[in-house]
Amino acid sequence: MLRKYEIMYILRPDLDEEAEKAAKENLAKILTDNGAVINEVEEMGKRRLAYEIKGHRNGIYVVLYVTADAKAINEFDRLAKINDNVLRFMTIRDERK
Repeated sequence: MLRKYEIMYILRPDLDEEAEKAAKENLAKILTDNGAVINEVEEMGKRRLAYEIKGHRNGIYVVLYVTADAKAINEFDRLAKINDNVLRFMTIRDERK
């Protein structure tokens, strides 16, 4: 069953432009390869973190609004956890109409 989700992730701030772009494409590809549709991408840029994560005080914030089933979300969560470029991520069901 397809549902709407909001996925926010924070990338390491020390990535160069190419590595940052590749990381974003890789994370989006995980979703699309598993049948998800990315409705909107909101790139929030580099921001200061509330607290230090893995030695970093800043991070690159990205929010994805997707329509997906549980399989795609579970695969994204699994691969984001082991991706060294991702400092944090959070997936929530999007209840907006």
